[in-house]
Amino acid sequence: MELRQLECFVAVADEANFTRAAARLHIVQSAVSSTIKSLERELGTPLLDRNSKRVLLTDAGAALLPRARATLHAAQEAADAVAEVRGGLRGTLRLGTMTSVRLLDLPALLGEFHRRHPGVVLQTSAVPSGSQGLVDALLERRLDLAFVSVPGPCPAGVTLTDLTSSVLDLVVPAGHPLAGRHSVSITELTGLDFVDSPVGYGNRTVADRAFAAASVPRRVAVEITDVGTGVDFVRHGLGVALLPRFALRETADIATLTVSDADLDWPLSLAVPSEYRPGAAARAMIAMAREFVT
Repeated sequence: MELRQLECFVAVADEANFTRAAARLHIVQSAVSSTIKSLERELGTPLLDRNSKRVLLTDAGAALLPRARATLHAAQEAADAVAEVRGGLRGTLRLGTMTSVRLLDLPALLGEFHRRHPGVVLQTSAVPSGSQGLVDALLERRLDLAFVSVPGPCPAGVTLTDLTSSVLDLVVPAGHPLAGRHSVSITELTGLDFVDSPVGYGNRTVADRAFAAASVPRRVAVEITDVGTGVDFVRHGLGVALLPRFALRETADIATLTVSDADLDWPLSLAVPSEYRPGAAARAMIAMAREFVT
């Protein structure tokens, strides 16, 4: 087996589509197909089921996939070790981000990383299913590293490097009965309509855990994927919201209160798969991210 064969196989398995796999590898689709066929001939068994609407793994393909990922990771580690000796990092770093990462200046961080390590290609992507989707992508080895918000126990299979956090404050319209107060108890929020992120987003998990701990029911009336728009939903009367302080801005038609008796700390961390030691580029990104939040 050749590394290129395994790379093509993993790409098709991840994308469940030959066209998308070819685009990811920057080669033509026919080259992907012929490479997979040569691997199947060498192993003497089909690895992919091409008869369905989506390309699916056969039992043999499912058995090969984790070993193919491990082989590619080991090869990348070997290349990283040589690059470090030669004085420069090389390769590709697949970095996942949340749709809103304003607790640190991500463009500045990535720009500085590129200046220090121009030989590393950064592939960044935001997963629409929030931090849980990013963790899933790490476990499936579709990402090398991801900025996530994972309150509570660390998920199995990943290692977290804590970076920083933000408190979630209650935001209400200016005419709301609570608008004249500075703080509120979580028990006083029963029956209110909330604007919040979908399940799987870190800030939603923080809020859900706080309400569950207080045995207070909560109704989410509007779901948004960008916390930066939360203030606008509140000021237009669509509900109240628990928003991180970095997303708040001065405006006359909202009021902000602290929730005095709830744990509403929203953490930001970098996550890597626990099964493998992070590559040199991932380790460099973790170290630089720490610089940006200290």
